[in-house]
Amino acid sequence: MPFFRKPQYSTVRSSKKDDIPQGLWTKCKGCGVVIYQNKINNNLKVCPECDYHYPLTAWERIAGLTDDESFEEIDSDLSSVDALEFCNNQVYTEKMTAHQKKTGLKDAIICGTASLDQRKLALGVMDFRFLGASMGSVVGEKFTRLAEKATSEQLPLAAITASGGARMYEGMLSLMQMAKTSGALARHRQNGLPYIVIMTHPTTAGVSASFASLGDVILAEPGALIGFAGPRVVKQTTQSELPPGFQTAEFLVRHGFIDRVVSRANLRRELSLFLEYFSGALTGKVNS
Repeated sequence: MPFFRKPQYSTVRSSKKDDIPQGLWTKCKGCGVVIYQNKINNNLKVCPECDYHYPLTAWERIAGLTDDESFEEIDSDLSSVDALEFCNNQVYTEKMTAHQKKTGLKDAIICGTASLDQRKLALGVMDFRFLGASMGSVVGEKFTRLAEKATSEQLPLAAITASGGARMYEGMLSLMQMAKTSGALARHRQNGLPYIVIMTHPTTAGVSASFASLGDVILAEPGALIGFAGPRVVKQTTQSELPPGFQTAEFLVRHGFIDRVVSRANLRRELSLFLEYFSGALTGKVNS
């Protein structure tokens, strides 16, 4: 009998690829090692092999940096309007609706008050899933209102940033938010109140050039991309060779642009310590 007509030597079938549950394993974007997904999820979404920090949602960050059930959201009903009637491949209002359904958010930032280790603070957290956490009029307005609330209630203010920059769908209206948020922070500082920033990957363009860079203390997660323009634009503008990794958190802390690079596992403790230090300064100010 010809070889190709012989019966199968075994009746045991090899398992199909489709039999493996989706999402059980993942290939790390940092080191390329194939890892059990739950190992990353149970490690605050940080690779246990190479410390690569995966993105978190705004609500995940709030849960990790505040006391249980202490967060009270403000201005949750604000939503952008299409003042310019912008249309490219898709109408802006349609794009907004799609991202609202996808993320469950009204826009790219969640603001409110909370406590951390029993110390009250005002907190704004950006979510990159929503149009790249671009800063439009709602993001700027919500952060400005948050800063004003912190000022009126004499609260320390913290921001967790992640953004691709200004929202092009709103044109000049989005660029105006840089000045508006900066003005609110200036009044906050004039009242002797602390402002702490935690930059996450990526924090760029209009956000990095405004409220993300105005903190009294600026922290960043490991490997975070931080800068104004992309490397190609910077190189063309400066007409010079750029050092490797010049827009990483590690490079910037060495050159004094940010204060510390803090791993996600230590962020809660670090923020709590700064609130403790600043609360002592605020108490002295009140007593005097």
